[in-house]
Amino acid sequence: MKFQKLETERLRLVKVTEKYTEQFYNVLSRDEVIKYYGMDPLKSIDQALMIIQSFQETFESRRGIRWGIVLKETGDFIGTVGLNNLNFRNKRADIGFELHPAHWRKGITIEAVQEVFRYSFNNLNIYRMGAITFPQNEASIQLLMRLGFKKEGVLRGYLYQNNQSHDAFIFSLLQNEWENKGESP
Repeated sequence: MKFQKLETERLRLVKVTEKYTEQFYNVLSRDEVIKYYGMDPLKSIDQALMIIQSFQETFESRRGIRWGIVLKETGDFIGTVGLNNLNFRNKRADIGFELHPAHWRKGITIEAVQEVFRYSFNNLNIYRMGAITFPQNEASIQLLMRLGFKKEGVLRGYLYQNNQSHDAFIFSLLQNEWENKGESP
């Protein structure tokens, strides 16, 4: 499988390479970004580099795809969006994303996620898109609901962060629901 760059009106979704290490660190080292992420904030550039290298390994093993979100206007790397737990045999994946707080509430995440959905449902033949989030993450829950996701239930003790286990909500969106919704929120 060849890595596919994607594009929207305002964004380029690109392969996350070592050249983005510092910007990636700048996003994932922030407490407000990581608060509901399921991991602790990054403490070093080396940690950011290791995660970027893991994106490539995950892609090569066909278990996930991660795109960097780059603003067309400025060329700034401002976050990532991607498919986790990608399973071609069962036609499913989970969506994940994070964005620098300076770009929150501008419609960037929904724009990036919609493009990933178009690619996933139309080109990768994914049927079920899942999403897992902390119950307290109201912004992500609202975004998922706006995209047409349905809440399926609670995964007890599913996420581990800050030295403790946390429950998580699980959501899903099926390919036919996406198509019937007209691909827009």
